Amino acid sequence: MQWEIVIGLEIHAQLSTKTKIFSGASTAFGAEPNTQADAVSIALPGVLPVLNKGAVERAIKFGLATGAHIAPRSVFARKNYFYPDLPKGYQISQMDLPVVGKGELTIHVPAVGKEQPYEKVVRLTRAHLEEDAGKSLHEDFHGMTGIDLNRAGTPLLEIVSEPDMRSAAEAIAYAKSLHTLVRWIGICDGNMQEGSFRCDVNVSVRRPGGELGTRREIKNLNSFKFMQQAIDYEVQWQIDTLENGGKIQQATVLFNPDTGETRSMRSKEEAHDYRYFPDPDLLPLEIGKEWIEQLRATMPELPRSKQLRYVNELGLSAYDAATLTASREMADFFEATLQAVPKDAKACANWIMGEVSAQLNRDNLEMPQCPITPQQLGGMLSRIVDGTISNSGAKEVFRTMWSEGGAADEIIEAKGLKQVSDAGALEAMVDEIIAANADKVAEYRSGKDKLFGFFVGLAMKASKGKANPAQMNEILKKKLAG
Repeated sequence: MQWEIVIGLEIHAQLSTKTKIFSGASTAFGAEPNTQADAVSIALPGVLPVLNKGAVERAIKFGLATGAHIAPRSVFARKNYFYPDLPKGYQISQMDLPVVGKGELTIHVPAVGKEQPYEKVVRLTRAHLEEDAGKSLHEDFHGMTGIDLNRAGTPLLEIVSEPDMRSAAEAIAYAKSLHTLVRWIGICDGNMQEGSFRCDVNVSVRRPGGELGTRREIKNLNSFKFMQQAIDYEVQWQIDTLENGGKIQQATVLFNPDTGETRSMRSKEEAHDYRYFPDPDLLPLEIGKEWIEQLRATMPELPRSKQLRYVNELGLSAYDAATLTASREMADFFEATLQAVPKDAKACANWIMGEVSAQLNRDNLEMPQCPITPQQLGGMLSRIVDGTISNSGAKEVFRTMWSEGGAADEIIEAKGLKQVSDAGALEAMVDEIIAANADKVAEYRSGKDKLFGFFVGLAMKASKGKANPAQMNEILKKKLAG
């Protein structure tokens, strides 16, 4: 490669508290503009911030989930800049002493083109608490700008990675893994359309092994598809600029999904431009070991732990394990289904990743909205395992359960889907087929093995598709061999 891509991400996860980080105003989405902007949100003179304990607990949980250092003492700072949706003229954030320090996240990067899937550890620099700003509204104001301060003061956890990613695929895999994790541990709902999970992507290019290039930050990407497009465009733009003799200027850029292009918004500020200093209205945040251990006891089994267990104990592939843990709801569904067929994890995985996921996508549903329960699916899978129904019969049972409900046994009985597994009955069918097709039998026995499929087709037709395929094949092979 002539150029190496270097990517780091800053992700803002809106914490799932009911109230704001420094006041009791609601964080519910969708309210009329400025109806959730209390005295603290609009910075009335004399008001003081009061830290939300729930926001701190969610930050601690994130630190535990990523094996990060949780600071026993952290400090809130004022980040000074002027913008219409920032009523105080500064944002309360953290700078020198963040609540969460260095950690790491193992990501599964899927196959792209000829590249094989692989795993990679991405280092986390820090995660700090801060308040969100308001929102500028540019439509329907006849050339003017409206300000909605409902979001002002909403609690955020800004998660900063090291520049460890070397492709758009790695950046997307990291963002998706982090998205899964914050939802998994219940600290963020991850709703990207509502702005609960926003990504800033720092992109630069360099000669392999050389010094880091000048980075440009793509702001506020709220979909993985747009992230992919923005990175691809930005990387090519930087390479073209450098190869044509230009220089990259550090800047903040925006991505336009309509044109698929990035454009510079402003020159990138450095930390000193914000004139950070400790907020005199907030005491240092002190977190004791006892508090950390109390929260550790409430943590669920994490995606990475489940993935390793699925591979080592259930014999699933790394791909299957990663797919099944893409959400906590899917992992819970898989494990509940597995209780009905504990010795056939692969069949459970295949049906959930295949038929169930495909039907959810077709119906535009999420896993919690699945009309089939794990118990229903497990009951159907157990009938495949014990030979009661074939795979094609199972698909009919599945469709009926999805649209009409009911237990697998009831549907199998009502629709007459039981396989014929009686050896005597199957042998009688095969004897009739052989007797009626003596010429084909002779050809088969003379070496035309491909005719076996012809006999299988006749057998399944004779049984009206109800013959147990494995049994029928075994009997056919025996009889045709003479």
